[in-house]
Amino acid sequence: MSGFELGDPALVCRWRLSHRHLPLENRHLKALLARVVAGTPVSQALVAWAKQHIEWTLEAGAANDPSGTLMLLVDAEGRAAMSVGPYEPLADVTLAGLARRAQEAQREAVSTGVAPESLWLVHEGRFMWNLAEGCAPSGASSLVVQLAQTLGVEVATRADLLGVLSAGQVAFEEAFLVSDEHGVTLAQDASGPLGRRMAEGYQRLLEHA
Repeated sequence: MSGFELGDPALVCRWRLSHRHLPLENRHLKALLARVVAGTPVSQALVAWAKQHIEWTLEAGAANDPSGTLMLLVDAEGRAAMSVGPYEPLADVTLAGLARRAQEAQREAVSTGVAPESLWLVHEGRFMWNLAEGCAPSGASSLVVQLAQTLGVEVATRADLLGVLSAGQVAFEEAFLVSDEHGVTLAQDASGPLGRRMAEGYQRLLEHA
C-alpha cells in the first residue's frame, strides 16, 4: 500500500490457523478488543478491520502455510498489519520451559491486559491457571475454560500461581500451557489424563476447521 508505514510493534498477536481458517476467530477478536496498545484500548474499528481482513484475504494469504500462524501487528499509533508464516512447534515442553513462557506472557499482560499464554495446573481433579487481576483471558484460554465446564471440572484463577510454583509452594499432578499459537501443550514431565482431554478437545477443533 502506497505510503503505508508501520512503526515498531506495540502489540503482536500470534494465532494458529488450520486449513486456511482461524478456528478461534470470535474468541481471538473478543480478546483483541480487551487489549490495550500503548495505553489506549483497542478500538472497535481495529477489531472490525481485523475481522474483515480475515474474512476477505486469509484464505488466499494462507495458501503457502495453510496451518501456519496468523500474525497481527499493531504499532503505538494504532496502525496494523497482518501476515501469515509457518508454524513452529515448541522446542522445550518441560514444565520449566512452559512456565518461562507463561511468565513472559504475564509480563506482556501488564501493558496489554491479555496474556497470550498461561500455565494450567491440575490438583485433585481441579484446574488452576495464572490470570493476573484486571486481565482478560486469551482466546485459547476462554476455550479451555469452556471445555472444562463441559466436563464438570472446577476452574480457579491464581494471580500468584507462577510465583508459588517457582517456590515449590503449590501441589499439583499435571501441568500444561494454553497458548493462542500452540494450543494445549502438555508438560512432558507432568502430563496426565485431564490435560490430555483438553489437548484432544483443542485438536478436534483444528481438525474440523
